[in-house]
Amino acid sequence: MKPFMRNTALAFAVASMALFASGCDKAGKPAGDKAAEAKPGDKSADGKSEVKVLGGMKTEKEQDSYLIGMDMGRSLELLKDDLDLAVLQKAMQANIKGDKALLTDEEAQQIRQRLQEKVRTKQMEKMVALAKTNLADGEKFLATNGKKPGVVTTASGLQYQILTEGKGVKPKVSDTVRVHYKGTLLDGKTFDSSYDRNEPAVFPLGAVVPGWQEGIALMPVGSKFKLWIPSKLGYGEQGTPGGPIGPNATLVFDVELLDIVKGDAGGPGGPGGPAGAESAAMGDGHKH
Repeated sequence: MKPFMRNTALAFAVASMALFASGCDKAGKPAGDKAAEAKPGDKSADGKSEVKVLGGMKTEKEQDSYLIGMDMGRSLELLKDDLDLAVLQKAMQANIKGDKALLTDEEAQQIRQRLQEKVRTKQMEKMVALAKTNLADGEKFLATNGKKPGVVTTASGLQYQILTEGKGVKPKVSDTVRVHYKGTLLDGKTFDSSYDRNEPAVFPLGAVVPGWQEGIALMPVGSKFKLWIPSKLGYGEQGTPGGPIGPNATLVFDVELLDIVKGDAGGPGGPGGPAGAESAAMGDGHKH
């Protein structure tokens, strides 16, 4: 939501360059641009290296223009049914050529404010619809999953399965633990994994989401569990804005409790920590 609002001006400026640069003749080549008719061995803008053909595009100009257009198109996905592309291209070409704009700065600001409100409304509608779908999908999945052999459902709704039961002690909520884990969504997409980083996560158990607090507290040190965390015990209706976890998403974790850390141990944050939403959005992978 916010990234679009924050980058609105940039998106439109970038879009201007993209559509202007993409004015093509019928053969699909930029009209009147001989440089775009690349030959094997064409040099990059610095004249020092050959341009690698990407997506069938042989010149940096083609590639740069396509990338800008692709990013701009993605940023305007919510408005795809509300835009007249012919008018959009006309305005951008006029601006790049230095022609007089049809709108004054004041008129443009009025439209910009209305457009931003429209985007906010559409984003909210999209989030509400996704939250409803995710909640229904999660409830259906958990109802079926809870009937499988070896799967235990607790009073809170957390589900777990013991893959390997360790011989150590169980941690208390006040403890700091060291774990390896992999987190996935119901569609199987991995959103975080300490295994991929080759570094276990260390975090106070009391600082993570309720599903993790409850699940890890059930594990003797040395255990490997699979956890299914309903949204109410995870990130709830908010998910991780801008991140990989959608609203009301049910989360699946493979967790290995390595040990209980004594003393004031620092280290990478764990999944479900207080900063999880920000970390997921930033993509640092340390807290989810």
